Amino acid sequence: MNTSLLKKNALICGSTQGIGFAIAKELALLGANCILMARNENSLQGALADLDSTQGQRHSYLVADFSNNMHVKQTIVSYAKEHKVHILINNTGGPPAGKIADAVDADFVAALNLHLINNHNITTALLEGMKSEGYGRIINIVSTSVKVPLPNLGVSNTTRAAVAGWAKTLANEVAGFGITVNNVLPGATATVRLSSIIENKAKKTHTEFNIIEEEPEISPPFALEKEPDSI
Repeated sequence: MNTSLLKKNALICGSTQGIGFAIAKELALLGANCILMARNENSLQGALADLDSTQGQRHSYLVADFSNNMHVKQTIVSYAKEHKVHILINNTGGPPAGKIADAVDADFVAALNLHLINNHNITTALLEGMKSEGYGRIINIVSTSVKVPLPNLGVSNTTRAAVAGWAKTLANEVAGFGITVNNVLPGATATVRLSSIIENKAKKTHTEFNIIEEEPEISPPFALEKEPDSI
C-alpha cells in the first residue's frame, strides 16, 4: 500500500504540542508539506524545526488565536486564496470540566465557537481547493464522549456531539468530490497536557505523581481539562 503523501499539503490545528504535534510529525515523515496552526508563534517555530524535511518537504505555519473566531476565519480565508490544502486536521484543546447543570449560556457559546464554528470556518475555506484537486481528507480530533458522555464534562460532551453531527452531515455532502470526513475519538493520551493534569490532581489529593499516573481513573474527566497553549 502506497502511503506516501509527497506533494500533499496538510494543515494541522493545535499542532505545537500533544496530539496535534504528533500528527504533524507523522504526516511529515510520510512526505507531506505541513502547515502548523496555533496561537503561539515561538512554539510554532520550535515545532516546525522538529518536522522531517528529508524528502524535500516545505513546512510553514499560521498564527491564529482559536478563541477569536474572526481572527481564525480571516487567517484561513486569506491563506486559501493562494494555497490549496489536501489534508485538514481539526484539533483544539477541550473546554474546562464541570457539571452540565452548573453551565451557563456563555460556557456553551465559548465551547461551540472554539470547536464547531472554527472547524466549520476552516473547513469551508479549504473545500473549494479540495474539490478542484478531486482529493481531500478532513479529520476531526474529537473525544470518546461522542459514544458515551463522560462525568463532569457537560459542556465538552455537548460540544463534541455537535462536532460529530456536523462532520457526519458534511461527509455525505462532499463524498462525491473525492473528499472524506472522519472523526477520531481519543481517550487519555500521554502528552504534556496529561502530565500537567496528573500533577494538579497529585497536588490536590496530596498523592505522589507516579501513584496518580498508574490509576485507571486517570482517563477523563481529569484528562480532558483544557491544555494551556494547545490552540
